[in-house]
Amino acid sequence: MRRPTTNLRTAAAASTVLALALGATACGGSTSPASGGKELSGQTVTVAGVWTGSEQKNFRKVLDAFTEETGATTVFVPTGDNVSTFVGSKIEGGNAPDVAMVPQVGVLQQFAKEGWLAPLSQKTATTAGANLAEVWKNYGTVDKTFYGLYFKAAHKSTVWYSPNAFQQAGVAEPKSFADLLKAGRTLADSGLPAFSVAGEDGWTLTDWFENIYLSQAGPEKYDQLAAHTLPWTDASVVKALTTLGEVFKDKQLVAGGSSAALRTDFPGSVEQVFGPGPKAGMVYEGDFVGGMAKDDFGKKLGEDAKFFPFPAVDSGKAPVVSGGDAAVVLKEGKNQKGAQRLLEFLATPKAASVWAGAGGFLSPNKDVAPAAYADDTTRATAKSLVDAGDTVRFDMSDQAPAAFGGTKGAGEWKLLQDFLRDPSDPKATAAKLEAAAAKAYKS
Repeated sequence: MRRPTTNLRTAAAASTVLALALGATACGGSTSPASGGKELSGQTVTVAGVWTGSEQKNFRKVLDAFTEETGATTVFVPTGDNVSTFVGSKIEGGNAPDVAMVPQVGVLQQFAKEGWLAPLSQKTATTAGANLAEVWKNYGTVDKTFYGLYFKAAHKSTVWYSPNAFQQAGVAEPKSFADLLKAGRTLADSGLPAFSVAGEDGWTLTDWFENIYLSQAGPEKYDQLAAHTLPWTDASVVKALTTLGEVFKDKQLVAGGSSAALRTDFPGSVEQVFGPGPKAGMVYEGDFVGGMAKDDFGKKLGEDAKFFPFPAVDSGKAPVVSGGDAAVVLKEGKNQKGAQRLLEFLATPKAASVWAGAGGFLSPNKDVAPAAYADDTTRATAKSLVDAGDTVRFDMSDQAPAAFGGTKGAGEWKLLQDFLRDPSDPKATAAKLEAAAAKAYKS
């Protein structure tokens, strides 16, 4: 899943922390082990992941709970943006972390095919089988082996809006995509463009496309396109691009038009709706928008900032696109026993409930009690995610090779930016997407 923040520590700094962690029982930033004869007392478990800021702080609370239960010392090591490069370099250097939190299905599959991952324990598999929808276990499985436990999820089918703007324009939460565009134009007529679009960050544009495509074309074709067994030149892709183009070409719908959108990054898009001097009434993105509205702009969720589900397109069903972070055990880690025990803990509702209470978190675990979440808005997004069951589909660009679905200035990100700039020829854009995808999947 693409991150809403980009101020990540460099891999070089992370390498230093990891080297220190592996060379000593504890180091700065580690969780102190509980006293007494607990099963992992005296052992250290290192965990690598992209999280920084409040996400890292809250995950440390989960690790603290693991320490309390087992006595293990834990060390969290920030990887920087590119988990694959970081982990690969650590394995080559002989100092791999024990556990990694992997934010893309494609990267998890790459790790498995490189032979870097240890299968998860039967206990983890059994627990996950009982409390996760089958789709989540499938995303963590490669060649029939369960390698990745999805611990943290994102609900990427939420449209966030200013209730004040809706009230002033006299519009209600739309129930269909056609109603969404109609509400947007009514908003614009009242003096505020409909959407703030973060066109500077290409990943947000892939999310727009994925929601439209999943609803309009259906889950079967979505899976085929994600696996590239269906070409991007398929009529269903052209149709979805045409639908997306209806939004992109309309200056009433896109705040400042495409040129302004292409200069707006994701944090800026949230600020344009919830910051001082609003420039738009809505911003489409994942559940994490709510956290930013609350933490960065002092909005009260459910009052000053609300969301509605991304509405159904044409005669399709309302889409539920998700992202997520999977915990994996690295074969080359020094503490296999501790790593497997940590995964067994992360599979429980107890572990997820720790972060749920801290905020900025959704769990795909259906056994996490609604009361574990700190507010009604997060409870609602969590319920929507869990209730979707096996109809959830993982972010398509996160399933693709990084060269196509995850590289700034290249592949899908760039081509959809070009389409935002000029959405007049969906068929030509589809052909360019297919050419880029064919090259990336082949390599």
